[in-house]
Amino acid sequence: MDFGIKGKVALVLGAGGGLGGAMANSLAKEGVKVALGDINLDAAEANAKAIRDNGGDAIALEWDLSKLDQIDINISKIESELGSVDILVNNTGGPKPSTVSGQAPDLWRESFDMMVMSVIAITDRVLPGMKERGWGRIITSTSSGVVAPIPNLGLSNALRLSLVGWSKTLAREVGKDGITSNIILPGRIATPRISFLDEQKAKRESRSVEEVSAESIAAIPVGRYGDPKEYGDAAAFLASDKASYITGSTIRIDGGLIASV
Repeated sequence: MDFGIKGKVALVLGAGGGLGGAMANSLAKEGVKVALGDINLDAAEANAKAIRDNGGDAIALEWDLSKLDQIDINISKIESELGSVDILVNNTGGPKPSTVSGQAPDLWRESFDMMVMSVIAITDRVLPGMKERGWGRIITSTSSGVVAPIPNLGLSNALRLSLVGWSKTLAREVGKDGITSNIILPGRIATPRISFLDEQKAKRESRSVEEVSAESIAAIPVGRYGDPKEYGDAAAFLASDKASYITGSTIRIDGGLIASV
């Protein structure tokens, strides 16, 4: 299937590995020129090099999402080297496991800037160009915690949920301009983040990591953790011309894990 996005330009945040790296790779395979932003420049460059080695077009950018003053500098570089951003994949790192109560106000502010304000500001920076061209895709990767709050991920549950309301509202504002805005949320995808969370849970509960992972897998109807490529391919479809009538949606890529309707 031709997704109709060959030659488009994408910015993928948090693309140094995990879900961000998978989404960047899936877009590149569709002929999209990809800018990979990550706080770890070496990791982003390694992924960009792998894309280039496979015949794709990619650049890496050092991007600390908590520093809003980097936005215009980095997007201007993308525009000069690849072109204007047509596809924006908002993907931020998550805070450390924590309760929702008793956290310092400064931690809330820092996490808000990194996980929420950066997404809003970056989107606002690229929207005018999308409107001018009459085409754009905004895909925001959040967490299953926005549907069913995850124990001990208090900051993530609270802050990521605000992006759901933002994305839905944005979809109604920009639909007439040929721009879609959707939320995607992962279940348990086999990334370093999931390994870290399994390790932390095992430590808290004095159990083995293998036992914790097996318990998690038992709760997933398809009986396994997801492959990052499956997540990346779903994002690439939402970025495609084929998905032009899908907007304002929250799409679960979770193997049936989330029990709520």
